Amino acid sequence: MSEFDPQHCIKPADPVKRRRGIYILPNLFTTASLFCGFYAIVQAMNGRYEYSAVAIFIAMVLDGLDGRVARLTRTQSAFGAEYDSLSDMVSFGAAPALIAYEWAMRGLGKWGWIAAFIYCAGAALRLARFNTTIGTVDKRYFQGLPSPAAAALVAGLVWVATDNDFSGADMRWAAFAVTLFAGLTMVSNVKFWSGKDINLRRSVPFVVIFGFVLAFVAVSLNPPVVLFSLFVAYCLSGYVMWLFRLRRREAGPPAG
Repeated sequence: MSEFDPQHCIKPADPVKRRRGIYILPNLFTTASLFCGFYAIVQAMNGRYEYSAVAIFIAMVLDGLDGRVARLTRTQSAFGAEYDSLSDMVSFGAAPALIAYEWAMRGLGKWGWIAAFIYCAGAALRLARFNTTIGTVDKRYFQGLPSPAAAALVAGLVWVATDNDFSGADMRWAAFAVTLFAGLTMVSNVKFWSGKDINLRRSVPFVVIFGFVLAFVAVSLNPPVVLFSLFVAYCLSGYVMWLFRLRRREAGPPAG
């Protein structure tokens, strides 16, 4: 046998391949949000539109929690980011469009499904733009209306109307206008406050905590009206700030 025989040469052990796992805690919140979106679609098909609207609001709360939980537990991942976007497309893109169409816009014929499609496409484009510009834009503001707020606007209209015994046929043109407005605003360049500059670890005055208590009391008195009013105000806030900046730009710098 020669001094160097390849058949008897001891090969170095292959490095142990680490399996890529998935962080379960934040993705549980994302899965729950996805389930709420799916549940909203199913209930709309069954004619239970109020249940659909409530499910969209629950999905919005869960969507806000998954990112914060991931950051607090340091379990952010590329998988989680992609999964969150796909979940958002179902819960805040497809579900509100289908709910609005089934509830009120079916009777409008082609105009109804066109408005629903514009909303759905707007949500898809909004999410795609958010994912590709996340590292280059000012984190204090969203470029275009965020899809959860757009979904809350559409679902809020459905919830308020059904809670006050208005049928979809009575609200078909209002649903058309709100759905179209939400879809177009998602792909606009209007800036909306993101709230990401709020530091939850910072101490606040006692009056702030009391303000949160009053907010919970207000929501509990009449959830549909209060929540819908809040999101109407938020959706209009971007245009108000845009008009304010435009007017200030036209006025020019103050004379020296």
